[in-house]
This record gives sequence, structure tokens and C-alpha cells, in this order.
Amino acid sequence: MAISPASSSIKFLFYCLSIVVLVGLVNASRFDELFQPSWAQDHFSYEGEQLNLKLDNFSGAGFASKSMYMFGKTTLQIKLIEGDSAGTVTAFYMSSNGPNHNEFDFEFLGNTTGEPYLVQTNIYVNGVGNREQRLNLWFDPSKDFHSYSILWNQRQVVFLVDETPIRVFTNKENQGVAFPKDQAMGVYSSIWNADDWATQGGRVKTDWTHAPFVASYKGFEIDACECAVSVAADQNVRRCSASDKGYWWDQPVMSELNQHQSHQLMWVRANHLVYDYCTDSSRFPVLPRECDHR
Repeated sequence: MAISPASSSIKFLFYCLSIVVLVGLVNASRFDELFQPSWAQDHFSYEGEQLNLKLDNFSGAGFASKSMYMFGKTTLQIKLIEGDSAGTVTAFYMSSNGPNHNEFDFEFLGNTTGEPYLVQTNIYVNGVGNREQRLNLWFDPSKDFHSYSILWNQRQVVFLVDETPIRVFTNKENQGVAFPKDQAMGVYSSIWNADDWATQGGRVKTDWTHAPFVASYKGFEIDACECAVSVAADQNVRRCSASDKGYWWDQPVMSELNQHQSHQLMWVRANHLVYDYCTDSSRFPVLPRECDHR
């Protein structure tokens, strides 16, 4: 059914009002309020509220949220490694624990000087991934900070760059496709060497004469349902899934992209998508069920 511009505008207005009126459980911008170093703390440095992570030929570095969450939105502002970043990966992701974990990945794949960064997204559900998409960006992500966000509710997972959706994973449980909605997830970021695969399939290796490689962060935000570790997992699921809590991400307007966002996603896919597992018949002779858009 066609949606009129007026109807779309009303939906978008409701969405904006819901953000203002409905308060999420966590929303902060200081690193140490939400996160803590998880490894190689000596590779961290701070400039006011800006955090820098460095990678050298001794180690990378990473950090993790202090809490776990179920549904909501998390955002980091990141400025990626400048110059020759071949072989490096800067990752921003959410993940639950255990072998049957759920995971939503942003992986920024470095490249040789003058070549564009590639952004790889991936989704794991119950321990199964292999859902890679890759795209180049419409700006140089190493020149300035840009916002990267993951929105997660019971209907969809949306990856956003500067609030532009670049990927949507829709709940298709009614078609027999598993959807991540029963495991609390932490928020993580790291910088590391992956020159066995990251740049041109591993053909271009990391040039350590350009080390240290530095990724910078600011604007740390998590607006989500926090899950206490002292509470049983099924209780967290019930609380974070309750329809009477008034969570903004559970409002009907958030169940799908609005018309403007749908057009943005179409533009991204038409102009910047360079790989989609759903079209890779060599890997998947039988199309994965979630790829069937009928």
C-alpha cells in the first residue's frame, strides 16, 4: 500500500516527539560512565572526553560496556585511522555471551592510502553468522568524527551511519527465520590487526612502519534497557520486552523504517553496496531464507 508524504510526515513527527517525551534508561556521553577498558589499557590515551585507541606491532586494544542491554540504541562517534590503514580493523559491535550468542557488527576495514575504507556489517543469531555486507562510505571516515549506531527492537535491527540506515535485519520469525530477542548484549569496540583477510582478502599486509595506528572516539551513548547480572535471564527478557513500559524503541512507529529512511537505504544500496551475502551464489547456492524479500 502506498504511503502518502503527509502520512510519512506525521509518522516522522510522532517519532521525534516520542524521542523527546519517552526517556530511555541509560543515556550518557562520558566513556567511564558506560565503558571500561577490556584489554591493553596501556594502548589507551585521553584528550578531554576524546578516547584514542592505538594499534602497534605489540598489541591492539579494546573496551566493553559495564552493563548488558536488551533492545534500544547505542551510538559511538568514531574517527578512523588516517593514511595507510591496510590490514587493520576497527570494530564496533554488540554481542551476548556463549557459543550460541547473538552479535551485531560494524567492522571498518583499513586500506592503502587513497583507497576508500570498507565497512563490513554482520549479524549472528544463535551463534550463526555469515551474513556479511560490505559498502564504501560517501565521505572519508578518517578525516572527522561520524556517528555509527545500532538500533535494536523486537521488529528489526538497524545499522545507521550519521542517522542514515545502511542495513536492516527484519524479524521474519513467521517465515522460520530466527531473530535475536532473548539474550542481553554488551557493547564493545576494538582495534586490531587482521591482515590475513581485512584488506583485499589479505593480499595487502599491515605496514608497521606507519604504526601506531590510532582510532579516536567520543560521544558515547547507550539508550537501552539495562539488564542486571543479578537478575535471571528470563526475567530480563520479560521486563525489557514488556509492552507497558513505554520504551521509545517499542513504539509502533519504530517497527519499520519511515518513508524517508527507506529511500535513504535504497540510495545507499544502489550507490555504495559492494558485497551482499544474499547475492553470493558461490557461497550460498540455496538462498538463505531471510534473503527472500517476497
